Parts: sequence; C-alpha cells; structure tokens
Amino acid sequence: MAKKAAAVKPLTKSQVLNSLTESSGLAKKDVQAVLDSLTGLISESVGKKGAGVFTIPGLCKIVVKDKPARPARKHVWVPLVQEYRDIPAKPASKAVKVTPLKALKDMV
Repeated sequence: MAKKAAAVKPLTKSQVLNSLTESSGLAKKDVQAVLDSLTGLISESVGKKGAGVFTIPGLCKIVVKDKPARPARKHVWVPLVQEYRDIPAKPASKAVKVTPLKALKDMV
C-alpha cells in the first residue's frame, strides 16, 4: 500500500506578505496596503450597497447569491433516524459563492 505524501500547510498571512515582498521588490508596508485596499474593494462590491459581484482578473469571481426563505414542513421522513420529524422554517439569507476562472483552473 502506498504511503500518503506529507501534508503541506497553507501559507500564513505573514508568509504571503514576505513572499510578495521578495518577488515584487516593494516594501512590506506597501504590499500590506495593497492587500488591505483589495479587501476594502471586495467588501464594497459584495456589501449591501455594492453590485454583488467582484472579479479578480484571471483568478476568481465572487458573487452574492440570495437564498429564498423555506417554509416549515411537517411530518418529513428522516431515514437516518427512521422516524418522522417536523422541519422548522428558514428565513431568507445571502450566501457568498466564489467561482474559479479558467486561468486558475489551468494552474491546477
């Protein structure tokens, strides 16, 4: 039986900042400011007053989806526990969906 490869840990925020600083030649404060402004742009676009869509060119598209309210249901058979249950209503909500673009899919 083949052994599993050692798990690779994802980069931390400081490791990302350090690698971007080394590769771009910019100061660490400048890279931090760019990431902070990108976060601000995303929150404005996806927020209540924004368009609900934000695209990072070549990487991903971030979309806010509206989930409709679901009514309560009575006497629903739940096979896992082998009994009938009442399922409560769920209010309407919003969900964030991140879709990878073709360039990101090609990287993998």
